[in-house]
Amino acid sequence: MTSMGKTRRMTAAGLVGAALALTPTAPAGAGEPPATAAGRPAAPAAGERSAPGPGWRLTPTGTDARFRGLAAVDRRTAWVAGSKGTVLRTGDGGRSWRNVSPAGAEGLEFRDVEAFDARRAVVLAIGEGEASRVLRTEDGGATWTESFRNTDPRAFYDCMTFFDHRNGLAMSDPVDGRYRILSTRDGGRSWRVLPNAGMPDALPGEAGFAASGQCLVSAGPRDVWLATGGGATARVLHSADRGLTWTATDSPVPAGDPARGVFGLAFRDRAHGIAVGGDYRKDQPSPRAAAVTVDAGRTWRASAAPPPAYRSGVAWLPHDRTSALAVGPTGTDLTTDGGRTWRTVDTGSYDTVDCAPDGACWASGEQGRVAHLARHRPVL
Repeated sequence: MTSMGKTRRMTAAGLVGAALALTPTAPAGAGEPPATAAGRPAAPAAGERSAPGPGWRLTPTGTDARFRGLAAVDRRTAWVAGSKGTVLRTGDGGRSWRNVSPAGAEGLEFRDVEAFDARRAVVLAIGEGEASRVLRTEDGGATWTESFRNTDPRAFYDCMTFFDHRNGLAMSDPVDGRYRILSTRDGGRSWRVLPNAGMPDALPGEAGFAASGQCLVSAGPRDVWLATGGGATARVLHSADRGLTWTATDSPVPAGDPARGVFGLAFRDRAHGIAVGGDYRKDQPSPRAAAVTVDAGRTWRASAAPPPAYRSGVAWLPHDRTSALAVGPTGTDLTTDGGRTWRTVDTGSYDTVDCAPDGACWASGEQGRVAHLARHRPVL
């Protein structure tokens, strides 16, 4: 989800104003469940269009792929990755999207993309065994190189994150009772499996959710967090040494079922984080669907007024210490107090959200939906 592009600064006031002015849209339904090692996605639900006005502005992608992978580079450049091996890139703020999908990737399910700039990006395909792969481009998607293909049938990779242009990690659901971590030190050109001696045992039934590219996130040069669900409790694992050793902490987000847990994380620094999730089944309630930490994940506190339904993606607004957006199939919620309280500001369907350092925020989801957060009403 994170982009490492060097970008122009935007004031926080403009971003919060745009978020507060999000225009409500008709809900689209929950769509297919996020893939885990225990389940496979169904067909996406029908999409819907945003009403005119400030807020999320849908952009024409020309595809019906579902985009759970999103990387916001800046206000002009973003990448999305999704179903049917589809990767798109825009360089003009979403006015047009170029299909830069890897050749022969139609059978792959991309669930995460990490972009360094308009030319360099890494995408993760999920699935059991060899379906889990990592591909990298250095020419804007004109050509791709496969840098990792999983050969262990027990592994199922879900998410990845980068600390900088060179160092990154990817995570798999538990293998032999512990989460498996891949590491790269050369920008995704090569990968190695880290030793698992410092990884706590997984709970029975526990796994990650490949829902938004945010089940593994980082902040700063060494800190990384891993979100879980499906077990008796929804946990967040933290490493302060780039994935060598981990500690696990229970969160108040409901779990105890394969469809429940923490689906997305966001940290604005190494101390302050937000967790979102719930139950992805559209006929099930999702109480306590958000939680916050102020101590790097050592403790988590349930939001006093959480989002009203399952949320899969979350992002802090840049240059703002208290505001963030959470998205899911039934809407977008805004917090202006660090995640303690949330209010719904849009009812359109999105799976993931990402904001660039220059203040540009993007969201993506089912039926080819990609939108950017407009600051002003356009001149008609």
